[in-house]
Amino acid sequence: MMPPPLQPELFATLPPAVQAYIRYLEALAGQVAGLTARVAELEAKLKQYSGNSHQPPSSDGPHVKPAPPKKPSGKPRGGQSGHPKHERVLLPADETHDHKPKRCTKCCATLAGDDPEPIIDQVIELPEKLRHVIHYRRHRLCCSHCQAITTADPVPEAASGFGPKLTAATVYLSGVGRLGKRTIRTLFADLFQIPMATGSVCKLEARVSAALKTVCEEAWDYTRGKDAGVDETGWKQGKDKAWLWVAVTQWVTVFLIRLKRNRVSFNDLIGPKPGILTTDRFPVYTHLKPDKRQVCWAHLRRDFQAMIDRKNEGSEIGEALLAHADILFEHWQKVRDGTRKRRWFERKYVGWLREEVRLLLKQGTGCACALTARTCRDILKVEASLWTFASAAGVEPTNNAAERAVRDAVCWRKTSYGTDSERGSRFVERVLTVVASCRAQGRSVLEFLTRAVDPRRDHADKLTLLPIMA
Repeated sequence: MMPPPLQPELFATLPPAVQAYIRYLEALAGQVAGLTARVAELEAKLKQYSGNSHQPPSSDGPHVKPAPPKKPSGKPRGGQSGHPKHERVLLPADETHDHKPKRCTKCCATLAGDDPEPIIDQVIELPEKLRHVIHYRRHRLCCSHCQAITTADPVPEAASGFGPKLTAATVYLSGVGRLGKRTIRTLFADLFQIPMATGSVCKLEARVSAALKTVCEEAWDYTRGKDAGVDETGWKQGKDKAWLWVAVTQWVTVFLIRLKRNRVSFNDLIGPKPGILTTDRFPVYTHLKPDKRQVCWAHLRRDFQAMIDRKNEGSEIGEALLAHADILFEHWQKVRDGTRKRRWFERKYVGWLREEVRLLLKQGTGCACALTARTCRDILKVEASLWTFASAAGVEPTNNAAERAVRDAVCWRKTSYGTDSERGSRFVERVLTVVASCRAQGRSVLEFLTRAVDPRRDHADKLTLLPIMA
């Protein structure tokens, strides 16, 4: 704390050496104040985690801020009364063995006959042989007239040396299981006795990627112009820094990898006429009209928590804003579960919540904490886009759908460290598009990938990621 400055008249009466010493102390005090602020800023960064910043949950360390303790419910551990049972699924039998008692346990009489509903003890086992090898023998026949040798035409099914099911399984392990190429090679050798080189894995990935090109471009066109959650995350393509973008609609999700995190890449994803987009507050989205954008309240809630965790003059503002955000989520849940209508929420809560939040943000702009004041100013710039969800059917107040979609890509990136080439990036974005879209529609990813590369598929039966209702 700086002492009050000396009056100029009093300072002038001091000896020159004392005056110089006082000026030196004042300079030191200024340096101490700057270093103190810097230490506080660094300590705040050390305390950041996914709950009070925009960092993903995967970045949280082992000593993340624990959840608040829950009040004991008083219920015993384990399954509760009335909870549905989770019994083993009884599968169709490939092999059956009957075991019958020979004598009565009470009188020892000989027993005969069959039980119409016997007790079934099911055992699931892998078959002895897990591979199926087909040899297409192409004969070379000599002509009896001209002695020329003619060879039978190549069979399309044998073009790659691996069938469609095995090809699809390879890509499934890579894109869904996120296994490395060497791990896939080892897995096939150990479990299936199938020899597969690392280069073969790359060729199969390229084969599937080429087969999915038209399908994913169609899905890409479908998402443009529709309401969507949009997000982006870092990627690596060769030695270049890249970005993976995602657009999530109700039934179709599209991924794109681009080298820039800019407006051009964004326009490439969503097209010239987007629907209502749910986003975070990244500046690339600022050009969107207020009624065409919904700012994510989950991100705002983390900002409010960060204000509280700084434990300074901005904490009170953060607590008030967080309380209003919790009120919003509490009552919006009633709309999500169908107990209330969207119109009810808009009429009863949006008006006063919007006014209270605006007043708190304006109050926060004058806060002594520079970080809190800056956050409040930034949120006020997009304040009109905080409430689009209340009146727009199908729009949510958070961007959780896009963040969940991105999480699979983040986990893939952490194990693979990105892609080596543009061809690899196309494979990643197409496989992620297929996986996310099939899951949203309740379709089998493995079956879809198999159909994509099956040369015997009837091409009149068009392969598409678009929902039936589209």
